[in-house]
Amino acid sequence: MLAFRIELAPDDNGTILATCPDLPEVTTFGEDEADALLRAVDAIEEALAARIARRQDIPLPSKGKGPRATLSTQAAVKVALYRLMSEEGLRKADLARRLSLHAPQVDRLLDLRHATRLDQLDAAFHALGKRLDVRVE
Repeated sequence: MLAFRIELAPDDNGTILATCPDLPEVTTFGEDEADALLRAVDAIEEALAARIARRQDIPLPSKGKGPRATLSTQAAVKVALYRLMSEEGLRKADLARRLSLHAPQVDRLLDLRHATRLDQLDAAFHALGKRLDVRVE
């Protein structure tokens, strides 16, 4: 799971400001801490989607204490796929060729908001010489 550390601070208008030290572009707010953390998940997913679109690095969550915003399992798997592709210097076109897919299909594999079937993600990792391992804790 990807759980990014969130810093919460009272804002001057009675709301709670939420920022993410690992992703400086993430700033959001909530009516209370629970609301701010919920909105932080959406803000982080939007920031990660933008980084994927711009082919930028995505950091792993930093260590440290404090509240965390945990991404959905599917978003975490897609970020792992993107990070693996980046580490291996692969582009979407390379993955499309390995999977015999068209470009829009690969775009959906990396779209954090698109509900992708698990077997498609599993095939993508297999095409990169990896195996997707799922655990329940």
